[in-house]
Amino acid sequence: METRQDARNRRQETRNRYENLARQVGAIGAVKRGLSRALPAECPSGSAIVLALLHHHGDMRIGRVSELMAVDMSVSSRHVAHTVDRGWVERLPDPADKRSRILHLTTAGESTLADLDRRVTDMLARNLAEWSDTDVELLTTLLARLRDSFGDCRAHHA
Repeated sequence: METRQDARNRRQETRNRYENLARQVGAIGAVKRGLSRALPAECPSGSAIVLALLHHHGDMRIGRVSELMAVDMSVSSRHVAHTVDRGWVERLPDPADKRSRILHLTTAGESTLADLDRRVTDMLARNLAEWSDTDVELLTTLLARLRDSFGDCRAHHA
């Protein structure tokens, strides 16, 4: 039979495990900042995210970009404007509502995104060169599982 002290110890061990996990998840910010340094100066991370979203989800309105980025419209507007100014994205009339615009990834945007993907992939390969293939696959699986456990967090920001 478990004593009160045993139960307290078990609860404390659980709490310590999740506190350690929280510290490690917080440290992911440093990894993200490191990966951002792989991006060229003319393409900050917000612009890269816009390109990736359009590539993955297809043409969309800026409101959808804001929703997917989980940011305010003013923030996504700046990122979109940056991509439009560089010719990576174009604003097209929305066939369903001529007053609205649809964002479309251009050929130049596809090319830029391919370059960004290559840069980030190369940086990951360099930084994880000492890791076994099994460890990289395990990390990938566990990060995907962690993301799935949180569901669609964006719905709470829109």
